[in-house]
Amino acid sequence: MAFRNILVTGPPGCGKSTLLGKVIGQLKEPLSGFITREIREKGKRVGFSVETLDGNKSVLAHIHSASAHKVGKYGVSIESIDRMVVPSLTISNPSGIIIVDEIGKMECLSASFRSAVSKILDSPRLVVGSISQKGGPFIQSVRQRKDVLLIGITVANRDGLVDSILEMVHHPS
Repeated sequence: MAFRNILVTGPPGCGKSTLLGKVIGQLKEPLSGFITREIREKGKRVGFSVETLDGNKSVLAHIHSASAHKVGKYGVSIESIDRMVVPSLTISNPSGIIIVDEIGKMECLSASFRSAVSKILDSPRLVVGSISQKGGPFIQSVRQRKDVLLIGITVANRDGLVDSILEMVHHPS
């Protein structure tokens, strides 16, 4: 079975976003979507930023955020998700690939995000992304989809996964 949706999964800090960044750097196809990055101050993680592949950037979550929406110690900006991330999950080019980093607890606080993810996973577009290991019913339902190939990432295998994912993208079996 050829999978339309390829998602890497692993514990926080294992390199999911780094892996996706390397894959993005080697893809020649039109891309849309987003990447998350850690925000660090004095060597400590204090939040996360989100960057769409067309260059828009915003804070996704921060320890100093006054947001009422919390995941752990981070206040989550639903506005950033709805204003930037959700629109990035569409693509007009039929040969384009949608990058989703990540389907996680923070992003899933947005009903619009969950709806957009469901729509793209159901579409004929190839989705390459990451998904958290744990999470609520939406995350678990995505992980269990028959059209999703889940790839476990570890520090030991992450470098070799770049070529494996590129092979799957270019030569689906």
